[in-house]
Amino acid sequence: MDDKKLNLYTQIFETPLYELEEILEFIHPADVLDLINDESIEFDRTVFLNRLPDWFLTELMNEEEEEDKVELLNQIAQSKHKTIIEEMASDELADMIGAMDLDQRHEIIANLDDEDQQEITKLLGYDPSTAGGIMQTEFINIYDNKTVGKVLKYLREIKDDVENAYTLFVVDRENHVKGSLTLEALVTSELDEHVMDIMNPNIISVNYKMDQEEIVLEFEKYNLALMPVVDDDNKILGVITFDDVIEVMKEEATEDILQLGGVHAEETVDSSVTDTIKSRLPWLVVNLFTAFIASSVITFFSDTISQVVAVAAIMPIISGIGGNTGTQTLTLITRSIALGELDDKNLWSSWLKELGAAIFNGIVLASLTGVLSYFINQNFTLGILVGIAMILNTLVAVVAGFFIPYFLNKLKIDPAISSGVFVTACTDISGFLLILGLTSLFIERII
Repeated sequence: MDDKKLNLYTQIFETPLYELEEILEFIHPADVLDLINDESIEFDRTVFLNRLPDWFLTELMNEEEEEDKVELLNQIAQSKHKTIIEEMASDELADMIGAMDLDQRHEIIANLDDEDQQEITKLLGYDPSTAGGIMQTEFINIYDNKTVGKVLKYLREIKDDVENAYTLFVVDRENHVKGSLTLEALVTSELDEHVMDIMNPNIISVNYKMDQEEIVLEFEKYNLALMPVVDDDNKILGVITFDDVIEVMKEEATEDILQLGGVHAEETVDSSVTDTIKSRLPWLVVNLFTAFIASSVITFFSDTISQVVAVAAIMPIISGIGGNTGTQTLTLITRSIALGELDDKNLWSSWLKELGAAIFNGIVLASLTGVLSYFINQNFTLGILVGIAMILNTLVAVVAGFFIPYFLNKLKIDPAISSGVFVTACTDISGFLLILGLTSLFIERII
């Protein structure tokens, strides 16, 4: 146990219960979770957790990763569950319930009061990858006819019940959003001023159906800490906070990396063997199919290979460099699409930039490959053909790496899912076809 965790453990475990509340005010729940989740440290976690007050256990549940919330809850005394669940942030509770099996889900929901049941059931009904699926319903809204003095009094009354009090939303009696109000604006205004006079009427909101990737772009564009979620009638439903957005960014980045490698986005190191097989096997089968297509090119030119054996050693170089070139372009374009940086307006300027880079890189690589091939095989014609095949396959690679993810995105298919397989197939097939085809055409000048 490192010193920080040892000190934290000692501080919490040995402090008398009547003093613990005061100490916990200055301890971040994330540090306690690090201690609890460190499997190298042996201690009775159930006893440790049940020393903590309910409000701090609620903070731990809110802070814990979605997939680990249920396990943490199961280590806490059953008698504390109802209080903790009722006090959890709505979005965190919905995430936890959504990860449970049906029996656990019904049991948890049944223990909530009618209002909370309706709220959670509604949250679970939203697509989890949309604004409605990641929003929380705890926020502060105030009517547009209130004065600053009344709002400040109201905030003091609810200070222990609502987080994210740094931005308030002004609504009418039908709950339509009229504007936003910051704490700075409140505390620097006269008490008799009306909120309608000091609010920001240019409210930036997102529709509950907006995809979470688009939400990240909105937060980045406007540099906000909090954004309201509205329905089709501009009535406020909830809010999305910057920590929700950070989670989405982490999730989307992980998903893209995994899918570029042909791995399902939900696979983790803790996934079962069956889930791992289901995640990976389909794309390996697709890859096998494309590999057979590439190998059929080699079979077709078997006579050429038997006459110019040196070309067999050159083929992997041509296809390999093409694959790397295509992957570089693919990675850039896939990420640009995800960030909203590539659209129809800058498509061709981006393409010309990639093409220019590919031509220059291809000439350099072709020159090096051709010269090295000449010195190794002592055949000038073969060296020239290798250089030509290299530059042409580099161009094929950049075309595939650029347009495959672009057109997949146009078809509403995540370009991260399958682009890598198809780009590799293109560069392998074209690489083999180019070097073997050119060699066949000029075989009499080579042998």
